[in-house]
Amino acid sequence: MDTAAATGLTFRDATDADVDALVALIESAYRGDSSRTGWTTEADILEGQRTDPDGVLAVIKASGSRVLTVERDGAVVACCQLEHRGDHAYFGMFAVSPALQGGGLGKVIIAEAERHAHETWGVAEMHMTVISAREDLIAWYERRGYRRTGKMTPFPYGDERFGIPQRDDLQFELLVKPLAQPAQ
Repeated sequence: MDTAAATGLTFRDATDADVDALVALIESAYRGDSSRTGWTTEADILEGQRTDPDGVLAVIKASGSRVLTVERDGAVVACCQLEHRGDHAYFGMFAVSPALQGGGLGKVIIAEAERHAHETWGVAEMHMTVISAREDLIAWYERRGYRRTGKMTPFPYGDERFGIPQRDDLQFELLVKPLAQPAQ
């Protein structure tokens, strides 16, 4: 799968009307038994919610932010957040339907997100944070060109909006990738 066209995907900005579908997608990819169908589950390290309608709507409405919504045959199958932060863009809230994980969609989607951030905002880097205990997920991002920085930020223990931790060593690590420079 090399291009969005080859995969039958369409990309668009999320609207208020997408909030419920996006929350359901994100929850299904990361929490509960449904998330175990895919490989990106956090169900063994976090219970409770991953996000909520207010959180998704806030990202959709935020200045310099967008939620890239990915559809196939009219159904929302993936999403990601892109936020312009000066000289870089932040990539977050990445979710692919568990039933479609492992088939190459993630690679196509992240490449489109990087292309969009670089072309729209002229940023030279993409940043993201990943729970450092998620070695398999970090390895996937490393294969896409992201590098670990060793810069850690604490997990928001006690704030159930982000889930209920099942272990006491959770933290986020910053991953960074330089984006392609335009040909001269």
